[in-house]
Amino acid sequence: MRPAAGAAPAAVRAPRGILEGLALEAWLLPRNAAIAVMLVYRRVISPLYGQVCRYHPSCSRYSLEAYQQRGLVLGLVLTAWRLLRCNPFSAGGVDDVPPQRRPRFMINSRGFVRPVPRKA
Repeated sequence: MRPAAGAAPAAVRAPRGILEGLALEAWLLPRNAAIAVMLVYRRVISPLYGQVCRYHPSCSRYSLEAYQQRGLVLGLVLTAWRLLRCNPFSAGGVDDVPPQRRPRFMINSRGFVRPVPRKA
């Protein structure tokens, strides 16, 4: 049986799982870029200010967790809402990122998001 005209031979075609994995990695790239910015901020700029946040975890830690757990867009929304609430007139307190029902990604040792491996 010959392949259809214009179709690549089987040896040249990439397996579907590899393409899906690459697409998922590309999808996570903006989220991981935002995480990288927050990690640099927390290591370079945040120590210059000291403990000035009224909330626990600090606003930068909250932002990092929001990007890791909820993605770039919702992470930005949660971070903006948190920064609006962090002011001298706020009582502060414990304010964690709202948990997801079912995590779809894992966080590696450096803090970046990776896809959860599928069970075969």
